[in-house]
Amino acid sequence: MAEVLLSPGVLARENDQSFLTTQPVQAGAAILGPTVKGPVGIPTIVSTYSDYQNVFGARVTSGSAEYTYLTSISAYNYFQQGGDSLLVTRIASGSYTSATSSAVTNSNSSSSFTLETLSEGVDQNSTGPQGTAGQLASGSADNIRWEITGVNSGSGTFALLIRQGNDITNNKSVLETWPNLTLDPNSSNYISKVIGDSKQTVATDGTESYIQYSGSYTNASRYVRVKEVLTPTLNFFDNAGAAKPEFTGSIPVTGSGSFGDATGTPFGLTTRKANFYGEINDTDTQGLTGGNYTTSVKLLANQDLYQYNLIVAPGLTRDMTTSGTAVLTSLVDNAQTRGDNLAIIDLKNYGSNIIPVTTKADDIDSSYAAAYWPWLQTVDPDLGSRVWVPASTMMPGVFAFNDRAGETWFAPAGLSRGGLTTVIRAERALTNGNRNTLYESNVNPIATFPNTGVVVFGQKTLQKRASALDRVNVRRLLISLKNFISQIADNLVFEQNTIATRNNFLSQVNPYLASVQQRQGLYAFKVVMDDSNNTPDVIDRNQLVGQIYIQPTKTAEFIYLDFNVLPTGATFPA
Repeated sequence: MAEVLLSPGVLARENDQSFLTTQPVQAGAAILGPTVKGPVGIPTIVSTYSDYQNVFGARVTSGSAEYTYLTSISAYNYFQQGGDSLLVTRIASGSYTSATSSAVTNSNSSSSFTLETLSEGVDQNSTGPQGTAGQLASGSADNIRWEITGVNSGSGTFALLIRQGNDITNNKSVLETWPNLTLDPNSSNYISKVIGDSKQTVATDGTESYIQYSGSYTNASRYVRVKEVLTPTLNFFDNAGAAKPEFTGSIPVTGSGSFGDATGTPFGLTTRKANFYGEINDTDTQGLTGGNYTTSVKLLANQDLYQYNLIVAPGLTRDMTTSGTAVLTSLVDNAQTRGDNLAIIDLKNYGSNIIPVTTKADDIDSSYAAAYWPWLQTVDPDLGSRVWVPASTMMPGVFAFNDRAGETWFAPAGLSRGGLTTVIRAERALTNGNRNTLYESNVNPIATFPNTGVVVFGQKTLQKRASALDRVNVRRLLISLKNFISQIADNLVFEQNTIATRNNFLSQVNPYLASVQQRQGLYAFKVVMDDSNNTPDVIDRNQLVGQIYIQPTKTAEFIYLDFNVLPTGATFPA
């Protein structure tokens, strides 16, 4: 039927509003910490652990040994437990720049275009002598090289390969292939359009930090961007469809190249032995001293740009008075200000007793934070060795499994959803008395049970006042409801403040809350948005008021079983 009126008349149209609005897509968790490579200070989404390794690397050399950052171990376990997306921010100290490289033309060997690595630091420099097998002396699994193939001067096209830095000519490790590229800005295959030329840098405005963008095209490559095209071939073909002679010499020649001129050394680890795993302390946590966590937390405060429901910084504890306490406090403050995520923090370094742990917990009062103890032993995913890690390293995986097996408003604890399947053992097997002491101070115990293994056995937030929000499942329920309903309300901003607008809101919110109730998130609910709370005075102030009343479902944490012994012949109660 017709969808528009071309002459005066009436058009009857159908608007189906009986369906449920889809929920917003979010990164499951945000992790801040040092990584082997990658963009410094720029929050970056990865969707698998393989994707994480490609962008952020795996093994780091310190002294004469290899290690894996806690950031990597946390990411691995998160994806192992069913997590689907992760927002990773690489933390470093000092100044870092990217490596660059230029392809040459086939006319006078001048530069045709310049590529720049997205990863930053001197480890991205792959320039240097090349052996007879095509190996680069500075090539490694963590840097890259490029190759030009398939050059066709008649069509002005060529292919660009991004190769791993440690491959050889007869055994190439191709990471990305970009065929049929051109240097013609008017072509749909223009190299900058296809690969991308965007650059993100961290900028400040007073006390505020933000991402400043440059370039015209979004980066499709995970490894490089086009920094500059030096010999563009604008309108490569003439009116007869032939290549213009002045452009045929501008196409890059077949060959390969490497990258150089990057700056920034990751903590000088190749010349010294840093503290990793259970050895981290206030002055050296994984080699990172004075890393800029503060700016990264400020970036992650941008609720419109970054969405996540959990944030961790494995490798920092409140035992670290120089940096850890301040950064973890900022994580909690960020979660509380945003109101849409939970901060998981570590209280003490490896080897602590219970009383110091509870003392650290008593310093925090927030329903947007949670703490777990003790430390845990797991297998390093890249080295295969057994290592000790703080609890926050493993908790993103527990939350991911909980959300996949149940709902966000289920408790990420207990034998059904709190099992730590990738943990070998806890630092200590807690007694029932230990668990009581921890839980009274709102620290969630990680218990060890025979024939079951290591299990998260608590789900308290660090809120001191007793209320429904002193439980993780209720806090996360409120986060889910606020996120979804706020998204609906966003569409009402600048709409007419009428009954129709209010009914539009109610027609979406009520079915959603009913679905949450059916999925065991609520006992009951009520939504009010009518004349009772939208009086003429409220409307005249350009306000639209909605009141949402909910009764969150509580979890059964304390189960009492009364076994009553009766004499023979007694009648059982009905």
